[in-house]
Amino acid sequence: MTLDDIRKRLIDNDALFNNIYIIEQSFDILPNDHPHFGAAISYQDISELRKDFLDQLIDTVVDWVYSSEKYDDLKKCFISSGKSEAAAVSQIIRKAKQKFRRGNDTLLIQGQLGELLLFHFIQHIKQAVPLLRKMPITTSSEHERYGADAIHYKVDGKNNVIILGEAKAYTSKYQFSAAFEKSLESILDTYLNLRDELNLYLHEDFLDKELDLVAEKILTNRLPNTKIELVSLVLYNETKPIKLISEDDIKSQIEKIMQDRYASFDKSKIKIDENPILNRITYIIFPIWKFEELAQEFQKLI
Repeated sequence: MTLDDIRKRLIDNDALFNNIYIIEQSFDILPNDHPHFGAAISYQDISELRKDFLDQLIDTVVDWVYSSEKYDDLKKCFISSGKSEAAAVSQIIRKAKQKFRRGNDTLLIQGQLGELLLFHFIQHIKQAVPLLRKMPITTSSEHERYGADAIHYKVDGKNNVIILGEAKAYTSKYQFSAAFEKSLESILDTYLNLRDELNLYLHEDFLDKELDLVAEKILTNRLPNTKIELVSLVLYNETKPIKLISEDDIKSQIEKIMQDRYASFDKSKIKIDENPILNRITYIIFPIWKFEELAQEFQKLI
């Protein structure tokens, strides 16, 4: 596949990111030879766009479940069965939500919120398309299998780049440093056990035929010039208050909070000498004020 082939398969998620404030810079964290990211729900003037953010995120569930090719096939099938185009689209959306939602477990729902955001962030910041994802075999967070929440793919020169992504969502139980450390341990464990756990991953309705072949080559170790990179998305409950003065001032406050959170983490816990793959990790931290409330709203909508 070529770079152009990858780009044309990236979904259009600008409507979602219009409601997310993103900061890309050299935060005080290791590795420090490339930028990392901070993200937060955007404001319009002094109003947080929580509802707009959730609405746009929920609207993308169909993109998470089905490739455009599969979507078109389903729509044609439903129309041929006697439905109008609008009714066919409604049925696809309903089916997508049924496939996406795995149960009513609160922690599982929070994890799916993170997983859906990760799907978008890897495409947005890494320009890499989804390729594999964990097998949805449980309806309880207590039995959720370990492993990457997403495996994405892109071409970079002669390299076939495989991006292992994990999203971890922590509500009020965790302080930032504890959440960040736990996320770091988890994605490193995922990387170290990747080959042993490849049978836990699926490639089905969200892939077209050409990407399906790439997925098969990864699963059977036939993809040449493979390079692995890591993305860790940490969603956590932020408690530092924001002063509602102006939109620019609010953004400055959020940026300072992100900088302080990164700087506060104990760098000695990032053991790059022991685990060189950590040279290739990209962090995204996503503070959410009243995170538990937002997760409950997400659960109602999904």
